[in-house]
Amino acid sequence: MDKPADRSNGYGRPLDRLPWLLRWVVLASACLLIVTAGAYVLAQIAIRLAPLSIALAATLFLAALLDPVSSRLRRHRVPPALAALAALLLLLGLLGGAVVLIWRLTADQFSDLAQQLDQGLDRTRDFLTSALPVSREQLDQWAERVRSGLQKSAPDPISGAATLAEAAGGLLLVLVLLFFLLKDGRPMWRWVLKWTSDGARRRTEAAGRAGWHTLGAYTRGTMLIAAIDAVGIGIALVVLRVPLALPLTVITFLGGFVPIIGATVAGSIAVLVALAAKGPTTALLVLAAVITVQQLEGNLLEPLIMKRQVRLHPVVVLIAVTAGTLLGGIVGAFVSVPITAVIYNVVSTIAMDRRSRAAPGTPGGADDPDGVDKPDGADNSDGVDKPDGADEPDGNSDDRGDSDNRGDSGTAGSDGVDSGTGAAGRKRSDGAD
Repeated sequence: MDKPADRSNGYGRPLDRLPWLLRWVVLASACLLIVTAGAYVLAQIAIRLAPLSIALAATLFLAALLDPVSSRLRRHRVPPALAALAALLLLLGLLGGAVVLIWRLTADQFSDLAQQLDQGLDRTRDFLTSALPVSREQLDQWAERVRSGLQKSAPDPISGAATLAEAAGGLLLVLVLLFFLLKDGRPMWRWVLKWTSDGARRRTEAAGRAGWHTLGAYTRGTMLIAAIDAVGIGIALVVLRVPLALPLTVITFLGGFVPIIGATVAGSIAVLVALAAKGPTTALLVLAAVITVQQLEGNLLEPLIMKRQVRLHPVVVLIAVTAGTLLGGIVGAFVSVPITAVIYNVVSTIAMDRRSRAAPGTPGGADDPDGVDKPDGADNSDGVDKPDGADEPDGNSDDRGDSDNRGDSGTAGSDGVDSGTGAAGRKRSDGAD
C-alpha cells in the first residue's frame, strides 16, 4: 500500500494541520498584494499616458450618457452614423448654449465685482478684528502672502499656451473617439466576444453588460444629483444677492461629480465668495444653505436615484476618491468611484454566474455539458442579445462571420443531442433485451 505524500512546510509540520485562520490570512494577503501590484502598474501606465487616459475616460463617460439617445434613434431606423452624429451635436449644442448663457448673464457683474469685493473684505476685516485677537496689520500681511503665493504659482505664457494646445487636442480626440464609439461600439464588443471561448463567452457578455449598465446608471444618476444640488444652492445665492451666482452654480454642478470631496470644495468656494462680497452674515446663511442641500442629497436623493446597483459604502467611496486623487489628481478623483463601482459589479456578476453554474440541476451547471447558459435563440453564437436589427451598423441582421459561428454552434448542439439520444436509446434497448 502506497504511503501518502508528505505535504510538509519544510519544518516537518504538514500544511493541512495549519490553522484555517492562518491559511486564510496567507491566501488573502497574497491576493491583496497581487491586486495592489496590478493596480499600481496600471496607475503608473495611466499617469505616463495622462492625455490619452483622460480622453478615454471622458469618452467612456460621455458614451454611457449619450448611448440611450443614439440607441433610440437607431430603433427608429436612423443609420448608426447619423444617430451618433446627432447625439454628438446635441451634446455640443447643450455645452455651447450653457457657456453663452453664463457669459451673457454674468458679463455685466464683473464691472461692479471689484467694488463689491473691496467692501466685503472691509466688513470681513472689521468682523475678524472685533471677534478675534488679531490686528488689521496682521490680516494685511497674511493677505499679501497669499497674493504673492498665487502670483508665483501662476504659469508663464509659454507653458500656458502649451497646456491650452494640449487641452484642445485632447478635446478633439474625445469628440472623434466618442463618435466612433457611439457608431461602432456594439460591433466592436461583438468582435471582442468572438475571441472568447464558448464556456466564457456568455459570462464575459454578462459581465460587460453589467459594467456598462453600472457606468451609465452612475453617470446619469450623478448628473441628476449634481444638477439638483446646483439648482438648490444657486437659488440660495440668487436670493442672498451673492455676485457670480451662476458661475458658482456651475462649479457646484461640476463638484457633484466628485463624491464627498467635490460638494465640500464647491460649497466652500461659494461661502468664501459670499464672505468676501457680502460679509460674514451672508456667508453664514450661504453655509447653512449648502449644508441643508448636502444633507438632503446624502440622505434622500442618493439612495433614491442611485439605487442598489451602483451604491457603495461611504468608506469604499472615501478610499477610492483619496486613492484616485493621489494617483491622478482632479481627474483621478472624478473617475475613481465609477471605476470602483464598475469593477465591483463585474466581479459580482462573474461570481454569481459561477455559483449558478456550480449548482446541480441549473442551466450551465452539472446537467449542462457545455457549462454555458443558453439564452432564447441559441443560434446566436456570439452571446449577444439582438433585440432588433437597428444595432447593426450596416442595417443587416447578420454578417458572414456570424453565420459561420452559428454553423459551429449548431454542429455542437446537434452533437450534444445525438449523444444524449444515443445514450437514451441504448438504455431503452438494454431494458428491452
